[in-house]
Amino acid sequence: MQIFGVPLQAMLSQLLLGLVNGSFYAMLSLGLAVIFGLLNVINFAHGALYMTGAFLAWMGMTYFGLSYWVMLMVAPLLVAGFGIIIERTMLRWLYKLDHLYGLLLTFGITLLLEGVFRSFYGVSGQPFEVPALLAGSTDLGFMVLPNYRAWVVLASLAVCLATWFVIEKTKLGSYLRAGTENPKLVEAFGINVPLMVSLTYGFGVALAGFAGVLAAPIIQVSPLMGSNLIIVVFAVVVIGGMGSIMGSILTGLGLGVIEGLTRVFYPEGSATVVFVVMVIVLLLRPAGLFGKEN
Repeated sequence: MQIFGVPLQAMLSQLLLGLVNGSFYAMLSLGLAVIFGLLNVINFAHGALYMTGAFLAWMGMTYFGLSYWVMLMVAPLLVAGFGIIIERTMLRWLYKLDHLYGLLLTFGITLLLEGVFRSFYGVSGQPFEVPALLAGSTDLGFMVLPNYRAWVVLASLAVCLATWFVIEKTKLGSYLRAGTENPKLVEAFGINVPLMVSLTYGFGVALAGFAGVLAAPIIQVSPLMGSNLIIVVFAVVVIGGMGSIMGSILTGLGLGVIEGLTRVFYPEGSATVVFVVMVIVLLLRPAGLFGKEN
């Protein structure tokens, strides 16, 4: 069976690949949206922390013999701890300044992290095996579904939706939003706002670390894996609307699917289709698809 001259199996395979990429876009843009929406910081170091999460998982498995499942939990926590140190020692002094200062600081952190890992491991990628439990594939009749890619999509969706629920529908989320809008009032109720801000930044970068561990078995772990992705993720955040939690999730998944379909019908345009969509959206709706107009 063919659709517009393209075999159905080939189209479904590209849609799956697009959905996997969209899952990474959604999780990374979600972390950016959480940090910007609640802390008002443009975190350019997000891609480097995504890379750091992948490397930490690889190091834990290679040097210490830990399992993939252990590092899936430990690596994001280590990235979160590093993020909290960054927020407490550097970022917190920039909150009242122009966005440019935070952007320049986090860009510098990106160059530092990439330089450190490049000096130890070079620019060639490190192999990362798929966990035995998720090895192989499942024949669905109309296509063969790799088990690990299915896991990536399901895990990403679960984490993204859980994050949205906590921030938008729980008392903790309301405290976070109130603490960024009127910290003095929230402190009057006995809430430690500086600690809450640090934990928020730590959670945002933990999402990047988690995405890095998920991505490691699909792409080789290298110091440049974050810089190759972060520009696209920033475009996703802009299209969805800066600071919009659900906008980042839906836009990331949607653009991943669009990118996959573009590879089928016009492969030359797959690398730029996200930016074409961004230009169109900004012309029609400058605040983004889900952003709030000022």
